[in-house]
Amino acid sequence: GIVLELLKEAMVSKLGDTKGFLIDGYPQELKDAEEFESKIGEPKLVLCLDCSAETMSSQSSENTETTEDRIESYYQASNPLIAYYESRTQLCKVDAEGTQEDVFLEICKTIDSFLK
Repeated sequence: GIVLELLKEAMVSKLGDTKGFLIDGYPQELKDAEEFESKIGEPKLVLCLDCSAETMSSQSSENTETTEDRIESYYQASNPLIAYYESRTQLCKVDAEGTQEDVFLEICKTIDSFLK
């Protein structure tokens, strides 16, 4: 609840100055998405950076077992969330297997095509 209230306050304070908001890493669970929609509104665009577990683990500095546990937890939480957004709003999956620059450019293209 605290995170959502902070998000809401920050968003409301910038409503006149922006075309939209990029919220990184939130929501992480389906209940968070439902609460966000009930208190703030339905998002117009949801980006999902789509990459393999191998790519995710290569970006981590943690030990292998911890990394594998976190990735498994991520997939368990994100699969229902992805299905939810696929059915309710515009979910755009972005191929995140390339270099950071390639992924950034792909995100920019996705957002640009949505805004047109």
